Amino acid sequence: MQVHYSKADFRAATDGTRAGRTLGLVPTMGALHDGHLSLVHRAEAQCDAVAVSIFVNPLQFGPGEDFGVYPRTLEADLALLEAAAVDHVLVPTPQDIYPDGFQTTVINRDLSWVLCGASRVGHFDGVLTVVLKLINIARCDRVYFGKKDYQQFKLVARMVSDLDVPTEVVGCPTVREASGLALSSRNAYLAPAERAHAVKLSAVLTAIRDAHAAGERDVARLTALAERLSADPEIALEYLELRSPDLATRYEDTAAATAVALIAARVGDTRLIDNVELGFEV
Repeated sequence: MQVHYSKADFRAATDGTRAGRTLGLVPTMGALHDGHLSLVHRAEAQCDAVAVSIFVNPLQFGPGEDFGVYPRTLEADLALLEAAAVDHVLVPTPQDIYPDGFQTTVINRDLSWVLCGASRVGHFDGVLTVVLKLINIARCDRVYFGKKDYQQFKLVARMVSDLDVPTEVVGCPTVREASGLALSSRNAYLAPAERAHAVKLSAVLTAIRDAHAAGERDVARLTALAERLSADPEIALEYLELRSPDLATRYEDTAAATAVALIAARVGDTRLIDNVELGFEV
């Protein structure tokens, strides 16, 4: 495994080793867990070589968010990637990604303003900008994202389609703990007692999925299954919505046969997101 601390070294190395081989890229912010490794394994199954980026992107954090304290575990991350037989790792500095004079960002006019974008204004501008830069730096054939952040996955796919980027966006299933809690680097913020509250988010989504599979389509009755959250003083629900698979349509009255239920909430001081696809063939 080769570790590169500048985009120039990374590009030179990946260009030199590809020589007609396919390259898969897994962009991360580090603090790696089994969810990230599932993306690596999917990339290894589909590509000749795999690269992982580790970069806590300042452009996607707003004022008062957790950029300064976001988990940074580089040594442990590199050990995991070495064990997973990753070919290349890019660990750039903010200055390398955003040099002096940088002034161009990528903006989605519609989808970035709903769901998480409603409370995290500008967040997805930062996500799309850094992802496009990483794709261009790597010149990758495929880029891999977990569906745990479903909105991010869909926004990246839309950007790649809209801007004719010659890279395939691959969405991978959410990886969960045995309790059902979706794996996330921010789970490290949860106190042990808070985890019992956090698992209620996935429990609600499971109940919605099961009701939908049984034929329930009334949005009010489906979202009423979240009453257990409002009764928990440790949980502050930000949103629970049912939307079309492309997220463009919010179902207000009747859900379609295929849909996505998405949730965001704070458990203590930790903001968590999760989702479940409804009516999709497994």
